[in-house]
Amino acid sequence: MPVQQLFYKTAVPVSAKRHGDLSIISGKTYAFARHSNSIPLTALEFGPAAGTHPIVFAGTGDEVVPAIIVGTRDDENLAVDADGNWHGTYIPAFARRYPFIFSLDKDKNQFTLLVDEEFEGANRDGRGERLFDTDGEQTGYLKSVLKFLQDYQAGFARTQAFCKRLKGLDLLVPMQAEFSLGAGQKRTLGGFQVVDREKLKALSGDTLADLCRKDELECIYLHLSSLRHFREMLERANTETKEAETGADTEDATEPMAET
Repeated sequence: MPVQQLFYKTAVPVSAKRHGDLSIISGKTYAFARHSNSIPLTALEFGPAAGTHPIVFAGTGDEVVPAIIVGTRDDENLAVDADGNWHGTYIPAFARRYPFIFSLDKDKNQFTLLVDEEFEGANRDGRGERLFDTDGEQTGYLKSVLKFLQDYQAGFARTQAFCKRLKGLDLLVPMQAEFSLGAGQKRTLGGFQVVDREKLKALSGDTLADLCRKDELECIYLHLSSLRHFREMLERANTETKEAETGADTEDATEPMAET
């Protein structure tokens, strides 16, 4: 599934005819993200996200995007509990915008707002925020959603340029984290990239100055600093495994290491 469609099941264009009586209860549950071990991030979010989550670069080829790692295996999100509550000081805009998303018509160069009708907070019982009023006009809530997604799209475009710059400078290298859990369990978390410190230090002064002027150097250092959270995340997974298997011996999680 394309990264921009993560979480979405039945996303359809928003219209007064189809959604005149639709209401949304948002921000109450993040159960939709429970089985995602990474969540895309925009460059503008590096500051707040770097304080609690490891930031990496996911994808291959030209489809490389920043993302926070929130789980130690494919279907695990340690930031979301069984009740759908998000535990952490920062929730990525990618998750906060759900159940809404923009669809781009490349021929018309036009964005269309979609809503996932399978979102558990979508209802026609008047609970939450209405999208349209009784006259079929956009509510203040829907207008705020549109503004949020417009800002998000602008940030995403800037992030794409940032990732293209990193690739053009050949700064990204594959990495993986290896660690052990109780009862002899071992896991390897990979499929992501990070900035290579040595390649970064080898850049010319002019290139570094340009990265600094565009605030891209700050993003790089925030990314590198955030990798320390791998240990905290893996230790949490270790603790949860130990609680599930009472009495099991555990080993310390290791730091991310380069693939060979």
